[in-house]
Amino acid sequence: MVSIWFFIGISLLVNGMLILGAGLYEWQNPPAHPEIVLFKLHAGVWWGALMTVIGAVYCYYFKPGQKKT
Repeated sequence: MVSIWFFIGISLLVNGMLILGAGLYEWQNPPAHPEIVLFKLHAGVWWGALMTVIGAVYCYYFKPGQKKT
């Protein structure tokens, strides 16, 4: 039986990588007139990295075939 947390980890991992990629692209190619108040904080990079790490941890700890102790 596969834990639902494994699939949540996959979802966090994939979405985190997409957000991180978009944030890095936006960091390298900033818009001419950023209308976001705190644009220089690069929230997409931080949230994408955080979601990627949490997703990887969930995938590691809840991988299928792992014995529960």
